[in-house]
Amino acid sequence: MTIPLKSAEELAAMRVSCRLAAEVLAEVVAKVALGVTTGALDLLARRLIEGRKARPFFLGYRKYPSAMCISVNEEVIHGIPGRRVVQPGDVVSLDVGVLKSGFHGDCATTVMVGVADPDVIRLVETTRRALAAAVAAARPGGRLSDVSRVVQGIAEASGCSVVREFVGHGVGRHLHEDPQIPNYGRPGRGPVLKPGMTLAIEPMVNLGGRGVCVLDDGWTVVTEDGRPSAHFEHTVAVLEESVEVLTVT
Repeated sequence: MTIPLKSAEELAAMRVSCRLAAEVLAEVVAKVALGVTTGALDLLARRLIEGRKARPFFLGYRKYPSAMCISVNEEVIHGIPGRRVVQPGDVVSLDVGVLKSGFHGDCATTVMVGVADPDVIRLVETTRRALAAAVAAARPGGRLSDVSRVVQGIAEASGCSVVREFVGHGVGRHLHEDPQIPNYGRPGRGPVLKPGMTLAIEPMVNLGGRGVCVLDDGWTVVTEDGRPSAHFEHTVAVLEESVEVLTVT
């Protein structure tokens, strides 16, 4: 495993691409509402990215047909936007990836639309907390599995489960770089976190069991038991004495 370490100049470029991704995500989130279609949200994301002279990197990546991944309710990740209309009680996960000046920015969030179910609210807030704690654990000198264990611990303590078949990853000149970042595991294992590493940390947490499967479209990942899932993601940089969240506006 070779984990790229970014130079100061490369980190500066990463900050630009990641901030752009975060800005686009925030603008799309602001348009999530009852009656909107996931396809309309995707078109908005594409216009915003291209309007900033960047590339919506998901579009065409391994033949993925859209600029964003939009996953609703039991859809975990990689949902394909289309005619689906956002309904009351929906949990909508939005994932955006951009390429700007040779570097990728990658981030995701989950939005609740008129959700009243306390279990669903618990799921989303648990996943949000898991991401924050995982980011805090990505400090220089720690081990990669410390990040993974934090996610698992928070999710399971709240009665939820983490997806194991899909993971976070390094990110930079390529969308997916070493290392892979599972959302489970024992602490104190794996590579030592070093300054210059840039990581996409992304808890994927299910309200029910951890089992998932891929639909016939070859992309959309859903929970086996049909219960809701939530997904949050930040790209972060490990610095000399701290960790910096790059996907902020």
